Amino acid sequence: AYKDRYNDLTRDRRLKYILIFKNHGKEAGASLAHPHSQIIAMPMIPRRIMDELEGARNYWYSTGGNCIYDDIIKRELEDKERIVLETDGFVALCPYAARFPFEVWILPKTHDPIFEDVGDDEKTKLSYILKWVLKTMYKRLGNPPYNYYIHTAPSDRNDYRFYHWHL
Repeated sequence: AYKDRYNDLTRDRRLKYILIFKNHGKEAGASLAHPHSQIIAMPMIPRRIMDELEGARNYWYSTGGNCIYDDIIKRELEDKERIVLETDGFVALCPYAARFPFEVWILPKTHDPIFEDVGDDEKTKLSYILKWVLKTMYKRLGNPPYNYYIHTAPSDRNDYRFYHWHL
């Protein structure tokens, strides 16, 4: 459903960024008691996204064309200290210097800047790892409040080869 809705919104050329997110629990900002996700489509790129893109772009050019997220995946898989779960197509990890307790990133192992390119096989693999992470947090932490959102390159059709979508 996320991909279908995302792809539908990318057809509107006025939109520059599409944010898909979920708030779970009142403390996380959920306004409704039942599970739900939300999509915000904007005619501009938010400052937080611009900062993330700038950091990825600077890393790309300073390393001669390496993606920072690919390098993070490689390093974390070598170290095996912060890996939550590794599957065939994705890795879930706790980032170094996490901003929040129990912060987890889910990254595709295949480099791709935009979420809209996710294929059917990848959707199944993403669903599996996301469900596993959320179910584990539910069991071990007692149904904690959480937020997640899909970090993807803007939908403005510019070149974002230096970026790597993730959740």
